[in-house]
Amino acid sequence: MAEWKPTWLEALNTQRFFIPCSYHENSRKNEKNICCIDCCTSICPHCVTSHRTHRLLQVRRYVYHDVVRLEDLEKLINCSNVQSYTINSSKVVFLKKRPQNRQFKGSGNICTSCDRCLQEPYIHCSLGCKVDYILRYQKDLSPYLKPCKTLQLSPDFFIPHDSTDEEAYETTHSTLIEGEESMTSSDSDNLSMPPMEFAKKKRSGLYICGRSASSRFSHEVDIMSSTMSKRKGTPRRSPLC
Repeated sequence: MAEWKPTWLEALNTQRFFIPCSYHENSRKNEKNICCIDCCTSICPHCVTSHRTHRLLQVRRYVYHDVVRLEDLEKLINCSNVQSYTINSSKVVFLKKRPQNRQFKGSGNICTSCDRCLQEPYIHCSLGCKVDYILRYQKDLSPYLKPCKTLQLSPDFFIPHDSTDEEAYETTHSTLIEGEESMTSSDSDNLSMPPMEFAKKKRSGLYICGRSASSRFSHEVDIMSSTMSKRKGTPRRSPLC
């Protein structure tokens, strides 16, 4: 019997995730972190509206590798004997083999495909390793597949609106009357103050900047400058008693 695996499983192994989506390259949060099981392709959160009736599987990142929640993956395939890890109180499994940097010396189980050290009683370090092991020795993967008609994203998964942030930004500015300028918080604070026109006055080597449009401010500056510019003379002392 020829080795066979479902197309969605092949997509999980070959599709690239966490790269910008070509359809929404100008939108924020456009990383491909979802696998559409029915279309066998990777999509971004902006594409979810076009695949709302399809089976969707969220792909996550852990130590720079792709992982999937064990609870979601178990709806599609038997993941027994695959070592799981806990992230944010959720168990996840790796999708692909990971390179082994150095040979392990110690006790414990060894992965059946990549010789990675595992905890007991696990014998596969990733879903890909288990699939390769089954196809190598049993030649048939169908007993491990599970019927799954619906597979939805978790309720807390963020799905952006159809309009992107850039579109909202352009819409806001297009409604402004010609000649008006957008006003930020720093600009609005300066509206209550007169225009800044600084005049330099040299008094005894000291430069004083005064606000010409504010009489009170100028008066205070003149008093301060006149006090500081007073020539030094004989120090004044209290009379002797």
